[in-house]
Amino acid sequence: MLNIRIEKTTSPKQKPASGEPLGFGKLFTDHMFVMDYAQDKGWHDPRVVPFANLSLSPATMVFHYGQEMFEGLKAYRCADGKACLFRPDMNARRTNASNDRLVIPRVPEEDFVQAVKAVVKVDEDWIPTAPGTSLYIRPFIIATDEFLGVAPSKSYMFIIILSPSGAYYDSGLAPVGIWIEDDYVRAVKGGMGFAKAGGNYAASLIAQVKAHDEGFSQVLWLDGAQRKYVEEVGAMNIFFKIAGKIVTPELSGSILPGITRDSVIQLCRSWGITVEERKVSVEELLTAQAGGTLEEVFGTGTAAVISPVGKLRYKDDVMTIQDGGIGELSQKLYDTVTGIQLGELPDEFGWRVFID
Repeated sequence: MLNIRIEKTTSPKQKPASGEPLGFGKLFTDHMFVMDYAQDKGWHDPRVVPFANLSLSPATMVFHYGQEMFEGLKAYRCADGKACLFRPDMNARRTNASNDRLVIPRVPEEDFVQAVKAVVKVDEDWIPTAPGTSLYIRPFIIATDEFLGVAPSKSYMFIIILSPSGAYYDSGLAPVGIWIEDDYVRAVKGGMGFAKAGGNYAASLIAQVKAHDEGFSQVLWLDGAQRKYVEEVGAMNIFFKIAGKIVTPELSGSILPGITRDSVIQLCRSWGITVEERKVSVEELLTAQAGGTLEEVFGTGTAAVISPVGKLRYKDDVMTIQDGGIGELSQKLYDTVTGIQLGELPDEFGWRVFID
């Protein structure tokens, strides 16, 4: 168990007014969690301190070789007034999967969860309560050696910052348009597509700009080998309802194992809906759309939770889903996941974790 030192700010920020638009990831709370790593000490000096800029040498390795990872989860104000998290143990587990791939020292899962709880507890008053809002939590680890050589760093910083946020998309739950990218690729097997690493997202930006220029909100990536099978959306996993069944790409090493993805699969199976985790080709989607069996498409992720897809573009084909509206299952999943997160529905799976 960590012995976390707490140093509270003497200059608290002005909190957003009730009902004030928050945007996503634009505002930050008064405090942050920091913990250091050195080879001779391991992870040490865990502390919650005032939110402040970092002072790093221009030679710090993270700037040159991208050895870093990050996570994302949320804190909510539940219906009973308590602050709670949603499946933080899964974020802790995924953190270490990313760390292993990036040769970053593991953070014990219980220490990760304790650190998240500690900093959220200090800034608990920042948790917004308006519908659709939450306190977004961003843990990340950076390599901090001052060395211009390609090798794993010997020192690191683990930091957690907090951001009161609204909907990830300005349109909220309104269906979005998705651009199926057929030129650039995001990841390949053997790479680090399954890791939560900044390099994955930096590589996606060029296609994201292209999609936005064409009026689409996000990019749906194809596999890097054949450019045939769909993988994941830029910030989400992807699901298709085809002839009554739920189909989602299998986790094959190039797809991020989303926590909302896992939750949706468990919920659907508990409702008696068949869920298939397998390869999904663009050709299958085009055939299903032509035959009237492509019933719903939606993305899942921590930030957006459930994001219905109103149209899919592939080359010269634009597939309109649900006449551009929200599907019944998409709405039910959104209501159920957010209902569990906010304590408005029973937590049959034990996913809610309260801030002590």
